[in-house]
Amino acid sequence: MGAPFKGGTGRRAVVVGGGGVDSFRIRVVLADDHPGMIAGVRHELSSVSTIELVGTAGDSTALMALLAEVPCDVVVSDYAMPGGEVGDGVALFGLMRRRFPDVKLVVLTMLDNPAVLHTLVTQGVQCIVSKSDAITHLVPAIHAARTQGRYFSPSIERVVSGVDWNRRSRNPDGVLSQREAEVVRLFASGLTVNEIAERLHRSKKTISTQKAKAMEKLGVERDVDLFRYAMENGLVAPASSGGVDPAVE
Repeated sequence: MGAPFKGGTGRRAVVVGGGGVDSFRIRVVLADDHPGMIAGVRHELSSVSTIELVGTAGDSTALMALLAEVPCDVVVSDYAMPGGEVGDGVALFGLMRRRFPDVKLVVLTMLDNPAVLHTLVTQGVQCIVSKSDAITHLVPAIHAARTQGRYFSPSIERVVSGVDWNRRSRNPDGVLSQREAEVVRLFASGLTVNEIAERLHRSKKTISTQKAKAMEKLGVERDVDLFRYAMENGLVAPASSGGVDPAVE
């Protein structure tokens, strides 16, 4: 079994031992805050001769500490892992890219938010697997990531194929007020109404009203259409946040 490795926020990282030396194996670290998902992925990868699971982590703090200690070729990481000291999502992935530029990434997520997927792809993430698809899709995704290829599982491919990657005209003609545009941008970036209210120090009712007014002005009735508007008009927040680069102690 794996040996516990000091994490940082209560969730431990685990170094998985006993794999032997094989230069043709892809060394994988898995990060997910759901123990059941870690167990399922471990089982799936255990029968793949070209992949060796060398460690697991339950949050971003444990993941960064683990990567500093264990040689790794590919990280398979959930998009949303609350509780870590270095954040999650695009902030975490950007930090990983800066600290461990040779480590490749596969994002494993339940999210099918077009704006979030758009942001991931535009930030260079080329291998994304939906948790709603068969876990077997992880194997080709890991191989593709190792060789700097691209792999989207079927659910991700359906969403990504519907994105217009070219249209960018930020809030044309000032249709939305500054505050409405701000709410739409944050909502399309993956935040909930409650999270937006907390971030902007406004009430949940105010945020809901501003979102509703924005949808009325734009003539859209569904959240998916609001996401599409935000992407096509450059309102999605750039994924350059997370610039704080705390040192690993």
